[in-house]
Amino acid sequence: MSFVNRLRWFFKDRWGSYVLAISVMALVSLLSTIPPNLIGRTVDYIREGELTSSGLKQTVLLLLGLAILLYVMTYIWITTLFGNSALVEKVLRGRLLANLTRMTPAFFQRNSTGQLMALATNDVLAIGQTAGYGVMTLVNTLVGASVVVIMMVSLVSWKLMLAALIPLPLLAVVISKLGKKVRTRFLEAQASFGKMNDHALESISGIRVIRSYVQENDDLIAFNQVTSEVMLKNKRVSIVNAMFQPIISLIVGISYSIGIGYGSYLVIQDEISLGQLISFNIYLGMLIWPMISFGEFINVLQRGSASADRLDTSLTQQPDLKDADKPIHVDVPGSISMQQLTFTYPSANKPSLQTITLRLERGQTLGVVGKTGSGKSTLLKQLLRQYPVEQGRLFLGDVPVEQIEIDQIRRWVAYVPQEHMLLSKSIRDNIALGKPLATADDIARAVEMASFTEDIAQMPQGLETIVGENGVMLSGGQKQRLAIARALLVDSEILMMDDSLSAVDARTESRILHHIRQERQGKTNLIATHRLSAVSHADWIIVLSEGRIIEEGRHDELMLFGGWYKEQWDRQQTEASLEE
Repeated sequence: MSFVNRLRWFFKDRWGSYVLAISVMALVSLLSTIPPNLIGRTVDYIREGELTSSGLKQTVLLLLGLAILLYVMTYIWITTLFGNSALVEKVLRGRLLANLTRMTPAFFQRNSTGQLMALATNDVLAIGQTAGYGVMTLVNTLVGASVVVIMMVSLVSWKLMLAALIPLPLLAVVISKLGKKVRTRFLEAQASFGKMNDHALESISGIRVIRSYVQENDDLIAFNQVTSEVMLKNKRVSIVNAMFQPIISLIVGISYSIGIGYGSYLVIQDEISLGQLISFNIYLGMLIWPMISFGEFINVLQRGSASADRLDTSLTQQPDLKDADKPIHVDVPGSISMQQLTFTYPSANKPSLQTITLRLERGQTLGVVGKTGSGKSTLLKQLLRQYPVEQGRLFLGDVPVEQIEIDQIRRWVAYVPQEHMLLSKSIRDNIALGKPLATADDIARAVEMASFTEDIAQMPQGLETIVGENGVMLSGGQKQRLAIARALLVDSEILMMDDSLSAVDARTESRILHHIRQERQGKTNLIATHRLSAVSHADWIIVLSEGRIIEEGRHDELMLFGGWYKEQWDRQQTEASLEE
């Protein structure tokens, strides 16, 4: 019942097609009981010498017509039922992806990529099989067995029917125990499959590192251990699955033995005819599939229920951030301000930002500098609304961010992260990711602002060049400039660049920053960097250390302070002059 409850929304939406498929299946089961009866009567006619050529001809034509009709009706219910199975898989995968896109980073810290991939593949497939093949086996078990038993009682003998079905209670007990084992072992197999996905994903994405440290053989050995565990877990599932049909065949064989033995006795006693005994044994043979279907149904149901539980656990998780009940509408972020903002990551023991206070007006540029691990990226990410923040600490346009719609805030922001996410598509598609309907002129302008024009011109297919998995065909500097062009194309109210100029030379950096200052006048920019020359033009610069602001001011003011900023500036300028 848990499986039905979890998919109640789908069965309710598709009840019409399910009623059609089940009705046609029931009618097929009913019509399938006619041939055994005709064969039994024909045998009796032959035994009594009453069979005529016209009667035999009518019987053969009727059987042929029934065969054609059953073929058409079977085609109808199969396409209808398994069409629903494919549809529920499509809908569930769409729901899963939609749910994943709403989740915050904390969710992905709790759930590995491999487990989420297993949900989208194996688990969704198991649910689809239960909604299609599982329904078929259930209907075959209930309707098929019921119709055959009724025909046995009404056309042959109720005593013979009861005797032949004596082993059935044993079947129910055995299948119940095996079903519980299938569920437990299937959950273990799915978990190991997720771990295998994780290992494969890490090996493929980190293949350059693995090769550089000559760890191919060690990685193969580790992967072999993971796949061996998956194989063993699935073997355990297969062992239980393999027990279903032999046990069912054994019980069916016992029923056949009883039917032949006791049925022959009833023929001798003239309680039934030879034709009835033949019809009964055909009916008994027709019970084999419903019995097998019952075992298959329990097997598929346990798999589907286990997968539905895993999927439901993921779908019911809510994002850490939610919109306010009555959000406040803000046209444009006239300012960005933080007032004693402190932030701690969910899995951390100490705060990453401590009592940050600053204000940035629209059109200004903020430079964020500091040692590695000082909190620069964390500061920028507060504007992405990925994690909850203290109420009344972060403001956009003098309105607390928790009172503004999350999607609205994200539409204001264009973010260039340290780790660039590139699709295995063309350069054009990657640049136009945030603005799919961008014109060729818009893309060319963004490329020029990112100082990426010359690089693209040297590529064999220009903008149509495929960058490969996560930009494997591009250098580090090219990846950065592609990501910058993507952000500049959107022309957002707020541009955030998180150390996104580290892989370009000083001259290219200067050109990019010049274009940004020129083209983004009146719009807000936040630049976090290790290279101080990238923020020397900023309206305000803050220096972070262990999540705190230790220096702030304009470039000239910070140089006069003689603190960390001046030391780093002098050192970097000396290094730059030596390189030249």
